[in-house]
Formats: sequence, C-alpha cells, structure tokens
Amino acid sequence: MTDKKILILDGIGGATLGRDILACIDNSEYYDLAKLENISLYKPRSAFTKVQRKLSEKNSFYYLPKKRFESLLSLIEEIKPDSIFVIGFLYRFIKPNHLADLAKTKGIKLYLYDTDSCNLYSKRREFIYFIENEVRVYDRVFSFSKVVTEFFNRKNINTIFSPFGANLVEAEPAKYQHDVLFVGSADLRRCFMLEHIADYVSIKGNRWKRNQSIMSPALQQKVDDKPLWGQELYQHLVSSKIVLNITRGPFYAAETGVNLRIFEAMAAGCFVLTDYCDEVADLFEIGLEIETFKGSKELVEKVLYYLSNDDARLAIAKRGQQKISQHYTWKKRVEYMLSYMD
Repeated sequence: MTDKKILILDGIGGATLGRDILACIDNSEYYDLAKLENISLYKPRSAFTKVQRKLSEKNSFYYLPKKRFESLLSLIEEIKPDSIFVIGFLYRFIKPNHLADLAKTKGIKLYLYDTDSCNLYSKRREFIYFIENEVRVYDRVFSFSKVVTEFFNRKNINTIFSPFGANLVEAEPAKYQHDVLFVGSADLRRCFMLEHIADYVSIKGNRWKRNQSIMSPALQQKVDDKPLWGQELYQHLVSSKIVLNITRGPFYAAETGVNLRIFEAMAAGCFVLTDYCDEVADLFEIGLEIETFKGSKELVEKVLYYLSNDDARLAIAKRGQQKISQHYTWKKRVEYMLSYMD
C-alpha cells in the first residue's frame, strides 16, 4: 500500500467513513477532529466575531473554529506523519491556513476527501469561504462528486474524482421489518417526495420533528427522529424490501450526489431505489444493479412494482452487491486514492 505514515483527520466523525479508510492503510493513524480541545469561551467569542464581521463586511462569511490548534500541533509532533488526509471539512475545527503553514515547514503533504461540499451550495457565502480558505491549501483534493471535481479543476484546484466505497456485509436473509426504508435527515424536497409513499415508508434520521408542520399526520407517524450509524444501520437496511435514497435539494439541483448511503445499502445486498442523476448511470447499470426514478409519479410506480415482484427486486440487489464487490469496496477505493498521493 504505502510506506509513508498518513494521519487521517476526520471532520465527519459521526459516520464510519474515516475509520473504514483507516482500516485499509497499514501505516496510518486516525484522529476525530471533534475530540480536539475546545477554545475557551467559544460561544461568546463566536457571537462577537459574527457581529463584528457583519458590521465591517456584510456580505462575507466567517466561521470561528471551535478547537485549539495547539492541541492538533501536539498530535502532529507526536505522530510525525508524511501526509495528512482530511475527511470532510477542516475549517469548522481549526483554521486551514494554520495547518498549511505547519505542513509547509515540516514538508507534510495535505490531502482532502471532499465528502459533502454540495451541502454548501445553498449557503453561497459559506461555499465561497470553503473554496477560498480551505480547498486551496491542499496538495490534492479527492471528491465523491464528478460535478464538484470538474468545477474544482476549472478553478485550478487539483482534484480527482473518487466515488465512495463500502465494506461488504454478508448478512443472513432477515425478516422484513420495512417495505420501504428511508434513512437521512429532513429537507423540504424529501418531505414532499415521501408524502407520495406515506403508506409504505419508514423514516429514520434527524431534523424530522422540526419539519412536522409541513408533514401530513400519516407521514409523521412513520418517522423515528434519530440518526442511524454502524451496526444498527445495517440491521435496518437488510430488513427492508426497498432502501430508498432521495438526494438532498442542493445535490439534486447540481445534478450530482451518489451518496454514501447508496454504497452502504448495495454492499449489504439491499435493493436500492434512488432519484436519477447522470452520475448514478455512470457508476451502475440502471435496471440491472440499481433502480431510479425521475419524479413522484415514477417513484410510486416503482415502489408498487418492486414490492409486488420479489424475484426482480432480489436479482437487482444481488447484482448490485456484486458490483460493489468488484469495484467499490473501501479497499479498492483507498488503493485508488493512494496511487495519487505523492
């Protein structure tokens, strides 16, 4: 794999992605950025900074990092990595330029796995801040999104398209608990789409209670307002006839977003139904390895069809899992990214 020591700094520690990558790199260390020491009096300092910035630069965005850089500096001094691989975001924890300055003095290469930048599209000023203050400090960026990859490269940001991966789950056939399972946080588009299949869907995730005012009573009854991770997530995935993915609004608007949930579900041998984008068709054979829909009418039609046709549904699920095994295990994805790390 590599004889260079890599420090993985995980900016999305709630998900297992960073730890899955760690398991594929022999000479590596892992640290969850959320565990760094907090700066003192963060909340009042953050509030004061926001007011100050608004008075001086009304159209600018600034995020006061939550963590003390000195605590990360101590970690780097102890581990002495050749490269640092950031997962997700850095600017919410420490100032990226502080890490860049340190890396330059110590000859450390910096890499980013962009896993979520599309979520910033609807936050224009924050997205601009991310590009100008973080993305440019890295020697190379890997992005899960082909759209983002092309956009960054046009901005002269050295970026490689690298879709997500997943570890295969060899689960025994489970007794079905859900006809249709949706796992994810709430947004307006998801609420509207799920209303059309309220009789069949089970919903797991956060931010649903705060959106109850735009949900019918029937849909409200289908919500379990808590996130799912790890083994509990897989237990629900494998006990579902259909795992439904509905791309978040900002991703959908950008015509991108083959998200991690798709890979996790397919790796577990689940039948996945997702909204269509070209990137799905680039990665998987629609109708053979995965199914898609292009609107609420087609969503309802395909839910009803595949709930009534077990053989067709199970055949697609099996071929989808085979595709993950052949091309998209984390081992294969990490090997690919390491080949682009100098």
